[in-house]
Amino acid sequence: MLIPTVEALGYEIVGCTLGGGSGHRKIFRVYVDSEQGVTSEACAKISRQVSAMLDVIDPISGHYELEVSSPGVERPLFTVAHYQRFLGRKVRWRLHQGHGERRSWQGIIQAVEGDVIVFQVADTLQRMSFSDIERAHLSN
Repeated sequence: MLIPTVEALGYEIVGCTLGGGSGHRKIFRVYVDSEQGVTSEACAKISRQVSAMLDVIDPISGHYELEVSSPGVERPLFTVAHYQRFLGRKVRWRLHQGHGERRSWQGIIQAVEGDVIVFQVADTLQRMSFSDIERAHLSN
């Protein structure tokens, strides 16, 4: 719903999250990027447009805060295309359910095979379905 509005301003939506903030207030985060980068002024401009749209369509029940920001150095990965784009980069990820006894992982993206992401973890390759990954982000 938000993509056309953000693209009209010259930015792309990298992804969105809805999570808890301080207290019981929810935070709706919209990560945006562009080839020129993202300034705080751009975030404020995008925030005003997105806020106006959310006020009209009201897709989130209850009170929440809207945050618009760049993905930053530890950029979150939301799509299979993001993994493809960052081949060879170090990432941290968490699975919905444990793989063996582990839910949290760290490694290097080696390949993308359909919806399977291949990671180099220490001396082994680990293949994990994109749908099994709860969240992931680039790591230094």
